Amino acid sequence: MAIYQFGFIMEQTLGHITHSTNLQQWTATDPKVMAEWEMIAFDAPDIWQHLPGFRRNWSLRASARGRAAAKKIVQKRGSDALFFHTQVTSLLSIQTMRRVPTVISLDATPLNYDNVGSGYGHQRSGRWTEELKWWLNRRAFRSAYYLVTWSQWAKQSLVSDYGIRAEKIMVIPPGVNLGRWRFDRCPSVAKRRIRLLFVGGDFKRKGGSILLEAFRSNLKNDCELHIVTQTTDIEASDRVFIHRDVSPNSDELLSLYEMADIFVFPSLADCLPIAVMEAMAAELPVITTNVGAIGEEIQDGINGVVVPPNDAVKLAEAIDNLADHPDLRYELGQKARRAAVDRFDGARNYGAILSVMKRCADGI
Repeated sequence: MAIYQFGFIMEQTLGHITHSTNLQQWTATDPKVMAEWEMIAFDAPDIWQHLPGFRRNWSLRASARGRAAAKKIVQKRGSDALFFHTQVTSLLSIQTMRRVPTVISLDATPLNYDNVGSGYGHQRSGRWTEELKWWLNRRAFRSAYYLVTWSQWAKQSLVSDYGIRAEKIMVIPPGVNLGRWRFDRCPSVAKRRIRLLFVGGDFKRKGGSILLEAFRSNLKNDCELHIVTQTTDIEASDRVFIHRDVSPNSDELLSLYEMADIFVFPSLADCLPIAVMEAMAAELPVITTNVGAIGEEIQDGINGVVVPPNDAVKLAEAIDNLADHPDLRYELGQKARRAAVDRFDGARNYGAILSVMKRCADGI
């Protein structure tokens, strides 16, 4: 049996940490793959964290760290193929990519990101900087053997904004362990307060502040709100519970999804959030916004509820409506679960990524 040697260079910010953890777990189950992993942290005690021009530019830091990581993997054991996630880790590794077949994975192109950037506190640079950024990214995209995008939204940008051939791009979303994330729910009326769950490391960008405003000002129903976040400047209060330092896929996180009645995720800016996939797999009705590629997860009135971003009144109305209608909660949750099975099965999707890596290594 042929054994593939693969090197993975993985960005470690927010949902990309969960993605890396999931990919590692599924890769470990493939007896044909030997993997070397290099995790590219946002903050690291290295020279790039302190150099002018690099310390304030995540793309430059990630690219410099990614180049060193790729060289380390290739020199240590060799590699049949390399996998960069996201593209920012690959920008300075063109020479290595020309020697070793490479897959670049991304949740959004830079131009996708520009379209939702205000929610991230991101602003476009001057003309010449933007043109250089476009050229560097396009060069990396063209140097990859294959590209894997999380969404059609990102694939379309690669084609229309960067001139990448569509047949070179595979749409493979992240996935969840459907067995672990399944909870038996029933359509009966809850004999307690309705439990709302919000999960978002970046509290403000994910709409947490809007949710708190809706919860404290406009909700008629007697609900309680559970917030999973890394943000430290919010405090627990009456019927508001804060859960910090909750690890991806942990028993604590799964327990919070299991006890919830409604998942509320009124994001202001996003790509394709894994937390929504987890809620779908957990058979929860989801209230969210149609930003980024979230429309590829939740369709209004079909498997969830979509409200305008930054609208506390509409958000409160949607929560009240689901709180008042247990049968609707159950119906939307069941449809969300079926959509998760169809689109976000971790075993299938992470297996598909490894299949792309094998094809890349084999030159197919």
